[in-house]
Parts: sequence; structure tokens; C-alpha cells
Amino acid sequence: MQAQYIGASTIILEVLWRFWPVWVALAIVMGASFLYKKKLALYGQLFDSGVGIAGVFICLFWLFTAIFASTISPFDPLGQIPIMKDTLPGAIEPQSGLVYLFGGDKLARDVFSRMVYGSQIVLIIAPAATGFALMVGITLGLPAGYYGGKIDSILSFLANLVLAFPVILLFYLLVTPGIMDTPIPYALAGVFFLFPIIFFCVLFWTRFKNRPDRIYILLGLTLIVGGWIYLGLVFDRDPLHIVHIDPNQLNIFVAVVFASSPGVFRIVRGLVMDIKTRDYVAAAQTRGESPWYIMLWEILPNARGPLIVDACLRIGYTTILLGTLGYFGLGLAPESPDWGTAIKDASRLLRSFIHPALPPTIALMSFVLGLNLLADSLREQSMKD
Repeated sequence: MQAQYIGASTIILEVLWRFWPVWVALAIVMGASFLYKKKLALYGQLFDSGVGIAGVFICLFWLFTAIFASTISPFDPLGQIPIMKDTLPGAIEPQSGLVYLFGGDKLARDVFSRMVYGSQIVLIIAPAATGFALMVGITLGLPAGYYGGKIDSILSFLANLVLAFPVILLFYLLVTPGIMDTPIPYALAGVFFLFPIIFFCVLFWTRFKNRPDRIYILLGLTLIVGGWIYLGLVFDRDPLHIVHIDPNQLNIFVAVVFASSPGVFRIVRGLVMDIKTRDYVAAAQTRGESPWYIMLWEILPNARGPLIVDACLRIGYTTILLGTLGYFGLGLAPESPDWGTAIKDASRLLRSFIHPALPPTIALMSFVLGLNLLADSLREQSMKD
């Protein structure tokens, strides 16, 4: 029994229809953003240029795709229907009558559903790992740039030591399956995941230490929420069974934070060394403010522009890196629907079937493009500021 097919125009219309939750969410968010852009600070300024609008649109498209993946996808991304093996786009599945919109892969899985669910993996790991790398880099870069001297020398030496390794080789060493049998990933995770807790505790303490009505509440919430997430991520001991990360994803997560933190550190250090000479920093020192108050509440806010731009670019680099690791079969499980693994699986049969490789490739390219457009627009706005 051979599968029946629908026409190309019907495929396009069906794909557009499958994304209906995304279009609704985009219309609401983009419409509200245009309406209130003057009140939305830096985010609202992105809508003053076509580049910014395009970047926001593409990034929000994939964000909402990840959120509504279960509604958009007609099939289970891991489900196999033997008759649909290597079917071309538009093949109709006989039993359900649903369509393999982008065809089937070599294991008879729906390429469209796998592309949609692959966005969840990318949009969880890449931004979260970049966020932790920012926390580590900022927490270490602030004192290095502000104090200088031995602190700067030691931290800069450690950062340069990590940066001296070739990135691909470093990731290959940190993501190989055998390393999960050692305590190295968990030890690194235990250290890196402490930095957000430390950062926010110091942030709140320096600002509200003379206001007991706020400081104890903020510190308590930070320790409770941070400790809860810490237990779930590092020890998989979340009492509510909400926070959980697979060992393979933890491995990649730690590798990204380890490799990205030195770059963030050097950017923050350079910004602090420049900003600490400004008049408003001297005024804060004259008022008798503590060094950490000056670093967190005077210097860091004025360095936000370059850091936001770097974060957008770094998420894009991380997304490409995840695709590269998936292509080489490292990190995530072989059946994972992430875009890199999907490209790797499809590349082995390119001479016979090209259609399974195109959707994840275009998805990866478009998401990185959106992040780059967003970074370009943010860079222009930060230069104006």
C-alpha cells in the first residue's frame, strides 16, 4: 500500500494553518508592542526600525512555536509509522488521514513535527545556558575590572586559560558520553549554578541592607527559589518534581557555561575599567557607597547595552553550537528531535532524499538570523543612548 499525496499549494496552506496559535500570539504581542512602544524602554525602541521588527518577529515566532508545539504538531516527534518511511512532503497517513507535511525521515517519523518540537530544546538550552554564563561572567568580571591588581591578574589568567583551548576540542572533551560517568559535570554544575544565587543575594543586600522590611523577604525568596532550582538541576532532588534536567542536557549546559563565561568575563572587565572613571562613579564613592553597590547599581546598569547585544549574539552562537554537537552525535540522545541531530540523520541520505534535511536547516538558520537582526538593532539603540 502506497501513501497518497496532497498538492504543493495545499501543503503551504496546511502549514500556515498548523501555526495558527503562533499567529494569534504574534498578533497580540506585536500589536501591543507597537501600541505601547513609547512606554517599553529599550524593547519599544526596537520597533522604530525594520531590522528590529524583523528580529523580534522571528525570535517570537520560534518562542511561540516552542510554547505551542503540542498543538502545532500533528504527530508524536518520536512516533514511527512504517508505511511513511522516506515519504515525500504531503504524504497522507492512511489510518488517521493526517498529513506528513514535510515528509517522513528514514525512521518513518514526521519531519514537520520533529522540526517543531526541536525548537523546544533549542529555546530551553541556549538562552538558559547563556543566562548562566552571563551570571558567571558578570559576577567575576565586576571585581576584576573594578579592583584590578592581583584579583584581576588571577581571574584574567583563568579566563585566558579556558579561552586558549579550541572551542570544538573543549566541547568534545566535555560532552563525550564517557564523561558522565565521572563527577566532573556535576562538580562544574554545582559551582556554576551557585553564581546566580550569589549574584542576586549581593544585589539585594547592597541596595536594601538598611531596609529590613524588604531585605529579608528578598533574600529569603532568593535562597528558597534558588535553592529549589539548584537541588533540581544539580542533584535532581526537587521535592515537587518540577525542576529536572536530563544528564545529557546537563552535560551540554555545563559545557556551554564553561566555554562562554570567559568571553563574558572579558567584556564585563573591559566595560568596568572604562566606566569606573566616570563622574557618577566618583560621586558614588564620595557618598561613601560600598564597592559592590557601585559595581552593581552604578556601573552594571550603564554597561547593559553591550551586554544585551552580546547575550543575543551568544544565544545565536550557542544555537549553532548545539546544532554542531547534534550533527556529530554528541550530547543529546540519538532520537532527540533537536535540529542538529535531525540534520545529521538526514545528511546520510542526501543523494536520495533531501527533504528531511531542509526544515531543520532552515529553522536553525532563521532563528540565528533573527537573533543577529535583534542584536544589530540593539547595538544601534545602545549607541544612540
